[in-house]
Amino acid sequence: MCGRTSCHLPKDVLARACAYRDRQGRQRLPEWKDPDKYCPSYNKSPQSSSPVLLSRLHFEKGADSSERIIAPMRWGLVPSWFKESDPSKLKFNTSNCRSDTIMEKRSFKVPLGKGRRCVVLADGFYEWQRCQVNSQRQPYFIYFPQAKTEESGSVGAVDGPEHWEKVWDNWRLLTMAGIFDCWESPEGGDLLYSYTIITVESCKSLNDIHPRMPAILDGEEEVSKWLDFGEVSTQEALKLIHPTENITFHPVSCVVNNTRNNTPECLAPLNLLVKKELKASGSSQKMMQWLATKSPKKKEPKTPPKAESDVPQWSSQFLQKSPLPTKRGGAGLLEQWLKQEKEEEPKAKRPHNQ
Repeated sequence: MCGRTSCHLPKDVLARACAYRDRQGRQRLPEWKDPDKYCPSYNKSPQSSSPVLLSRLHFEKGADSSERIIAPMRWGLVPSWFKESDPSKLKFNTSNCRSDTIMEKRSFKVPLGKGRRCVVLADGFYEWQRCQVNSQRQPYFIYFPQAKTEESGSVGAVDGPEHWEKVWDNWRLLTMAGIFDCWESPEGGDLLYSYTIITVESCKSLNDIHPRMPAILDGEEEVSKWLDFGEVSTQEALKLIHPTENITFHPVSCVVNNTRNNTPECLAPLNLLVKKELKASGSSQKMMQWLATKSPKKKEPKTPPKAESDVPQWSSQFLQKSPLPTKRGGAGLLEQWLKQEKEEEPKAKRPHNQ
């Protein structure tokens, strides 16, 4: 844990989702470094490339440490002292870093001491719950609770900072605490930036799924403190590393088990048949709307115009068009499930072992 994430947004939308205020209180968007190396995916695994936030000071001497850069990095930290020419020959797993041993292992202690703190961005992460009866594993998608928002209008062009908040109001990205390092092959070549996700004991609501979870930075203040190594010491930053209960989740299709599958079905809510009265939370309902915009419309006879959807317009403009299969867990099931929902969202319930 954590061994699989989703981060599928196009790079321009991803940057808008990470709008922040610098030390002077000015609203900014993080600048991209090596944007061509970013590959959106619904199913990211270790050794793939994922976007992370980090301080500009890591790249520019004398820069304001509160300013941010967004850069693709390899998931699985390769220590700067590693002597082999092939990073895949690293003999131990560095995709995760336990918070209770972070100051004991050289691979993590050294970059942490240098202030190499980053924030790993994702729609959410996946975890598998093992069934005690038949040893099968049920995958879940875990993410921040999502607030219902009103349609914010067109998001084609952003005229100025006063409009940035309206550009991204549909999905709150998960922000996970990480450590990164910079490695150079003995044979020379480009520098390799890589990261690890810090993990902690699971919160109560996730404990039935898995005993550990990512260290989630909940809110702009925590993200800012973790990134600003120029002003916030390592000791102070580590106080931010703890479990959070501000999380929600839903079961998903086993299609996510295969890392080659990269479709919206990976994170679409699944109705487990064993839960006869399973109801979608408000966050799951919002995801349904989010995913529904990606299914291409079939040509049908002209009908009277329908009322406009309350889904923000950016969804259909920026998200990749990818049809959902009409099997279990696909668009057909999602639509049926949505029709059964009430407007008021119930509190997320803890899953029970099947």
